[in-house]
Amino acid sequence: MSEIPDSAAPAAARDDRAKVQELNAIYQRMKEELGRVIVGQHEVVEQMLIAIFCRSHALLEGVPGLAKTLLVSTLSQVLDLGFKRIQFTPDLMPADITGTDILEEDQATGKRSFRFVHGPLFSNMVLADEINRTPPKTQAALLEAMQEHHVTVGEVTYPLPEPFFVLATQNPIEQEGTFPLPEAQLDRFMFNIQVGYPSAAEEEQIIRQVTGAAKPAVRKLLDAAAVQELQQVVRRVPVADHVVSYAASLVRASRPREAEAPDFVREMVGWGAGPRAGIYLITAAKARAILQGRYHATTADVQYCALPVLRHRIVTTFNAEAAGVKSDQIVRMLLDHFKPKAELDL
Repeated sequence: MSEIPDSAAPAAARDDRAKVQELNAIYQRMKEELGRVIVGQHEVVEQMLIAIFCRSHALLEGVPGLAKTLLVSTLSQVLDLGFKRIQFTPDLMPADITGTDILEEDQATGKRSFRFVHGPLFSNMVLADEINRTPPKTQAALLEAMQEHHVTVGEVTYPLPEPFFVLATQNPIEQEGTFPLPEAQLDRFMFNIQVGYPSAAEEEQIIRQVTGAAKPAVRKLLDAAAVQELQQVVRRVPVADHVVSYAASLVRASRPREAEAPDFVREMVGWGAGPRAGIYLITAAKARAILQGRYHATTADVQYCALPVLRHRIVTTFNAEAAGVKSDQIVRMLLDHFKPKAELDL
């Protein structure tokens, strides 16, 4: 199917296509700017940007020392967004992150009144470091802000600045003294991004860069208004019916009680992904398409986003865990089982 010529397309679509091409050029420069500070981690960067342009949140899992904090703070500089880091600890209370009312006395009149002091959640990009280190009460306060984009203290509701993103981190190897997020709360995160070790060449470059005297700086390439505008462009990216059907079939097949579920899902999956997974698969596919300079989403985009969207939404059975089968393997098996039909160039 050939693409509609720009001259025949509606004005709004032509404007969106121009913005897509502009974003693709900015994305290439963004990778260069981030590369001045962050070595490697190209997939992690792309997936974080996809979550941001989808107006969603991401959970980053990786062992300590992989520059997760540096990556998030550097990305906030490139996007020219406000950044706050919260180090989650077992004694952290909800008011420590949302803010609280304090009693003040006017020195001139002696009159006392309450004033709300904003917590660190009042920023564009919030890094929730080691989110599983804090009790469920504080986790719930953060997750309410993620969903509603506001916090309520007493009887007053305070809107959070837009755009607003939470990028949370977890250490996958140390579970003693932690409070793992329940599946219902994990479902609030669009992506579960796995941050792996660098290659041998990348590790050598990291050592040289960090131990050297030079401190690289990054340029600002976007701002809050531009990010919000691009979020709207993502929503308008067209998706063919067969792409939506493919995403829905993947999600439905992950549920062991559905008729579409393959035998390995019935055997190794306790609970599959809910409808939110399909929504995120398509939204993420749209965002990846525009990062790649395309004004249409494909099944290849859905396949690319399947792992980070589904890995934390599939709960394996005890038998699967005993055999060492993780949710990542289930998702890969689903992708192998459901091959999309060959697509025509759009």
